[in-house]
Amino acid sequence: MNSEDTIAAGTCTAPHKISRATRAAAAALVALTLVVPATARADDPPTPASPAAPVSPGPPVISLPPASASSLARPDPLFKVDPVADVVLIAAGLGFAGLDELILSTGEIAPQRPGSTDKLLSIDRVAVTQTVDTGANGRSNVGLGIAIAFAAIDPILSGLRDGYDAGLVDATLYAESLSLTFAITDLTKIAFRRPRPIAYKAQAALDAQYGGADKSPSISDTDATLSFFSGHSSMIAATSATATYLAFMRSPGTWRPWVTLAAGVLLTAGVSYERVRAGEHFPTDVIAGSLAGACIGVLVPHIHRFDSGSHHMWVGANAVEGGGGVVTMGGIF
Repeated sequence: MNSEDTIAAGTCTAPHKISRATRAAAAALVALTLVVPATARADDPPTPASPAAPVSPGPPVISLPPASASSLARPDPLFKVDPVADVVLIAAGLGFAGLDELILSTGEIAPQRPGSTDKLLSIDRVAVTQTVDTGANGRSNVGLGIAIAFAAIDPILSGLRDGYDAGLVDATLYAESLSLTFAITDLTKIAFRRPRPIAYKAQAALDAQYGGADKSPSISDTDATLSFFSGHSSMIAATSATATYLAFMRSPGTWRPWVTLAAGVLLTAGVSYERVRAGEHFPTDVIAGSLAGACIGVLVPHIHRFDSGSHHMWVGANAVEGGGGVVTMGGIF
């Protein structure tokens, strides 16, 4: 007696003989129909159902829940870098600063003779009248080394937390912030050539040795007149600002951004204080350096934020009856 299987199709049933190969193909098809919907992208538009004739109730159908969008669609990146533009900016900043350092090391640029301390701002006079702390210079160098080391380690941590792309982007942003800060700092030093507080002391010693300011030679060390603004303060502030910006973007709502901000402010303030105590800078030098570094450290990651295509600023112009026009500007901040 031949065995027969019954398959429900449409509204009628009919006996059919099913071979082993047909059963295997049917099982594979059923498995495929269960797996494919579960692995479809969450954002795929639904396919409109075509009208069909009513069917009689069949056996229970096993359905799997659709995969969540977070497990399938990769989130949009927070930052976008341009390999050509960013590499050029980093190379230009480092190259410009490197050439500046080489030129300054030759003594080619004549230092400016320190003038009277009476012409200094009241906030700066303390840097000349104080007793110089001989250990402050070394402590400030340690602080700068900590900031540079953090700029090298933080991208590695970002890569471990958020993926390889995040680490590479963060490394690019740190490199660009520091290279631009380095170049702008050196350019400003050459432009101002402000004598350091220790240069005032050295010039006063020469004046006393030769019997008066009109008889003594001027100081000859080029570095003694590169006070404005502080490179230590600007580099640490740039590192701290970039680190804080990245922390707020990558770990919002956590303790990490606030700890990064507090540590950066304390490190910048501490190193700035040590630079003044060492007689290397005036208070206005470290204030200006901190401001410049912080601005660069914020602007570099900010201009690299991923643009979704929406425009946050717009400008419009309308003609006015009788001549003239009106220009309007708006934006979302």
